[in-house]
Amino acid sequence: MAKRENLEHKVVWITGASSGIGKALAKECALQGAQVILTARRYEELEKVRVSLLNPERHLSVCADITNESQVLHAYEQVLARKGRIDWLINNAGLSQRALIADTTMLTERTIMEVDYFSQVFLTKTVLPTFLQQKHGRIIFVSSVAALLGTQYRASYSAAKSAIHMWANSLRAEVAEQGVQVSVVFPGFVNTNVSFNALNGEGKPQGHQDEAIENGLDADVFAKNTVKALMAGDEYIVVGGAKEKLGVLVSRLSPSTLYKMIRKTKVK
Repeated sequence: MAKRENLEHKVVWITGASSGIGKALAKECALQGAQVILTARRYEELEKVRVSLLNPERHLSVCADITNESQVLHAYEQVLARKGRIDWLINNAGLSQRALIADTTMLTERTIMEVDYFSQVFLTKTVLPTFLQQKHGRIIFVSSVAALLGTQYRASYSAAKSAIHMWANSLRAEVAEQGVQVSVVFPGFVNTNVSFNALNGEGKPQGHQDEAIENGLDADVFAKNTVKALMAGDEYIVVGGAKEKLGVLVSRLSPSTLYKMIRKTKVK
């Protein structure tokens, strides 16, 4: 049995940390003794999260738009200047979608891919030299069960989340012998504000909550289960309800059966 990783005093950098899953992960990592770096666009919101964490003086708010490469580079410099190292990088910032393919503009397609794929690739490539120099660390991507299934109203989102999953698989193979670990987390429905911010076909926020998200897993429960799995060294982590876990299982055993199930499912 592999030894469980200890987060005491480790530096954990989390993007999309001002709310939802990112905020919950920050809370759980802080409870496990980590020094947490919180990143999102709104500094005031980050500070609200920081002061709510256990031992707030240990943690750091670093403001950046993850789609802005110069801001990301500046944030990286700040993290290294203040903490000297990074033990975990949690690529969590993301953008969902609620629109049919026929109604989705190419600009919206590109916007979702920019946030959910390209920005995570750039941040990871920026931080990677530090991990390789340290010869240890874990890079984590928060993907989605949608990356494994592909459903109506989420085509661009599913594609971007699947893309980062495959990119992570390649990264894992390339750095495994250099002490760097790579994990991908696949959340099912988690009760956050993700559906409020999900883009419609024209690229505007949907502005209301989905029933499935509202009835989803509590964000703190999600974070507790996820951090426990990461500390155990897991690389492929599905966290969700029975429906989502069943879907993932069927996707492995019989893709054609899954496709028939999805056609009959109301997913919006």
